[in-house]
Amino acid sequence: MSAAAASPPHDPHIPVLLAPLLRAVAPVSGVWIDGTFGAGGYARGLIEAGADTVIGIDRDPLAHEMAAAWLPEYDGRIQLHQANFAEMDQIASNVDGVVLDLGVSSMQLDQAERGFSFMRDGPLDMRMGQDGPSAADIVNEADEVDIADILYTYGEERASRRIAKAIVAARKISPITRTLALAGIIETCLPRPKPNQSHPATRSFQALRIAVNDEYGALMQGLMAAERALKPGGLLAVVSFHSVEDRMVKRFIQARAGQTGRANRYAPEIETDTPAFEMVTRKAVGPDAGEVDVNPRARSAKLRVARRTDAPAGAIDAGQIALPQLKDKR
Repeated sequence: MSAAAASPPHDPHIPVLLAPLLRAVAPVSGVWIDGTFGAGGYARGLIEAGADTVIGIDRDPLAHEMAAAWLPEYDGRIQLHQANFAEMDQIASNVDGVVLDLGVSSMQLDQAERGFSFMRDGPLDMRMGQDGPSAADIVNEADEVDIADILYTYGEERASRRIAKAIVAARKISPITRTLALAGIIETCLPRPKPNQSHPATRSFQALRIAVNDEYGALMQGLMAAERALKPGGLLAVVSFHSVEDRMVKRFIQARAGQTGRANRYAPEIETDTPAFEMVTRKAVGPDAGEVDVNPRARSAKLRVARRTDAPAGAIDAGQIALPQLKDKR
């Protein structure tokens, strides 16, 4: 059976920007890391495009359960590890490419019991790796100031203080343990959305998910791990879905490619290490109209690609990539 035929017949997650990604990294060969494996769409695409082996990494047990049915068809060419992509250089090194698809996947949103969605009733969980504190732990145990800080810093929610106050008041009556219960509390704090506006709970749920899974911290560590894992000439391709993630990726690539320049024309040049990357895409690549029609999730997606040089791997600090940080971590 061919690799294409082995793909799940009803893939719950359509890989976003796969075609432009494959064009940007062509010709595909050698060993690649798919650091956010999910339903395996990028891994299968890379194999079909010519990769010899794809090392998949995902901390979500669901991804491993789903892949068990079809991975054997690839005769070991796709290998799956349960880990955080921030640890990828501990799993593989000297690889030809790294692909990252950031954010929550549709297969996680579609399962009410995972607690990611404000549209489906389920336990208020949101943990991608099924370990550590859940979203319910945060909303029921964190103090009002910390909840407001999470909502504002990670969700850019302007009504963060009002929502935090309502959460604390509600939990005094009864613990908040269900997604729809939390969504209902948030809805009372915000105006009714107009047609085509996002749900009032969108930003708050995003913020809690990011806090629960330390997504921004993992992204920063993952980008540095990719730099360490890639061999000279290897390619880093990152697909992001909202402005904060894209800004972090953009600034990481700029900084590691020696493209930070100066703050203004009177300021001195910022000293940088020997560039560890070269930019392949000068600007972010978005979806075309055809892809958005087929997969509306692609609407906000942005792709950035960089090529590794032979310079030694380095490090980057939070300020260089505008990493959003809670007050107690600043």
